[in-house]
Amino acid sequence: MRDVARAADVSLSTVWMVVNEKPGISHETAERVRQVIDELGYVVKSGGRRVVEPARTIGLLIEESSIPAISDVFYGDVIRGIQAEADAVGYQLVLSVFKREMHNSAGDRPAPLEQISGLVIANDGDITPAAIMKLISPTLPVVLIESHIDDARLSCVLGDNFYAGYEITNHVLDLGHRRVALLKGPTKYSSLVDRLRGCLAAIAERKLNVPEAWLPEPIRGHPLKGYMQMREILAGSDDDRPTAVIAISDKTALGAMEAIREVGLRIPEDISIASIDNTRESAFSRPPLTTVQIPKYEIGVLAMRKLHDIIEGRNTLTYKSVVYSELVLRESTRRIDSYK
Repeated sequence: MRDVARAADVSLSTVWMVVNEKPGISHETAERVRQVIDELGYVVKSGGRRVVEPARTIGLLIEESSIPAISDVFYGDVIRGIQAEADAVGYQLVLSVFKREMHNSAGDRPAPLEQISGLVIANDGDITPAAIMKLISPTLPVVLIESHIDDARLSCVLGDNFYAGYEITNHVLDLGHRRVALLKGPTKYSSLVDRLRGCLAAIAERKLNVPEAWLPEPIRGHPLKGYMQMREILAGSDDDRPTAVIAISDKTALGAMEAIREVGLRIPEDISIASIDNTRESAFSRPPLTTVQIPKYEIGVLAMRKLHDIIEGRNTLTYKSVVYSELVLRESTRRIDSYK
């Protein structure tokens, strides 16, 4: 059956459904599978024994640095969305952690990837395009979340990260702020790079610029990147201080808020702050954080729904889905009438 699936470029579950004359497979796909069965001389075992259905298991691959992923401020909701949809269509979800040595090793693909019906790969970071292409096979249904490989034409589901950065920056600028700092994230994450590009595009449209000192680099491997970046900005003189800060994520913003309070400044009276994600924590920060909602749970649901369609042989067209974002106004930003 695996030989048939590989030759017909379908999943193992699709072959099983064709062999057992189950509904849900398109006529074209079923005919292709039957033709391969005839060409390869595959014979279904008889003697009263039915062909056993392959395990309906979905793999979720995330990078090691995202652990514990289920409690992560962003990916916890994404995983819950995947899990809910997997339960609804009858799959069990297995979490697999990507380690750098999986890409660097010269051995075969990990055994668990040979035993699943499909795979969701969440985020990029250490999971580079080269690593993805090395891990997957032509017959393994795959959907990406918050990453894309245009040359490979793999289906993916993304948040509208560029527009999220553009929208939150325009909101801050519309409040009268012109002295704006940006807290960017690691460049290995394409979603964070797209957010930063959106921020910079909005600033450029107003013919403004961000001083290099107000664009601090995140410290590699540090768990409190936003806190450290904000400390670096506040190390300057009081006269050389931004009136507003835009963080690339809520997690970064929460760390920055702690650094602002630590030096005796008030939010938003002294410094306004805004970010992107709308995690649960952002609504309960002091003050509640102005942010952009990225529909995390829905991204997980859509990714699992698309994967299920591929596995079942329906809607096999590959596409890039972008889920709209929404501005959430809270108390961490204020209007200013004048600026230096």
